[in-house]
Amino acid sequence: MMPELAVLIALSVVCDVCGQLAFKRGADRLPAPAPGRRLAFAWALFSERWLLLGIAVYVVEFVVWIRVLVLAPLGIAFPLASLNILGITLASHLILGERIGRRQFAGAVLVTAGIVLVASTL
Repeated sequence: MMPELAVLIALSVVCDVCGQLAFKRGADRLPAPAPGRRLAFAWALFSERWLLLGIAVYVVEFVVWIRVLVLAPLGIAFPLASLNILGITLASHLILGERIGRRQFAGAVLVTAGIVLVASTL
């Protein structure tokens, strides 16, 4: 795999993991949507800093992803970007303290094994 492509895919995965963590933190800080409080919920949705950070990270990821697609076929790039599954699973446990069950972890490992097979075709 080209060094630039490897760096860009890694950056894309890191952006996705960071964006998802920011979205989760922001979502946890939102008030519960309730009838008659939709405006307050909408205001919180568009003013919550963690959510805005997540959007900003995804803007960066969009630019990185377009560059990835310039360098690699979608059939290769997309499976490699699926490393985010393992990254998000581990980050949710290590950073957010979420519980990861054995089956969930095994599934993430199997997806990663498939990604390794796809990457080996480059």
